[in-house]
Amino acid sequence: MADGNVSDLRRHQKVVATEDLPGVPTGTHGKVQLVNGFSWVRYRVRFDNGEELGFLNRDQLAPAKGWEGAA
Repeated sequence: MADGNVSDLRRHQKVVATEDLPGVPTGTHGKVQLVNGFSWVRYRVRFDNGEELGFLNRDQLAPAKGWEGAA
């Protein structure tokens, strides 16, 4: 979304869930599989725990590099 986020995510970019999602706890790493939309950009992500979720907003994801909760 263009709601103040510095940058949008790209396909194949490594990300982290910034909140608990269905089957995906906060901090779970994943990889963006699909970026879709114009006025509402949404993401499909395959997470390291085997879950794959779509229709995720940008505020539910953070780039893995530089994420303050990353190990």
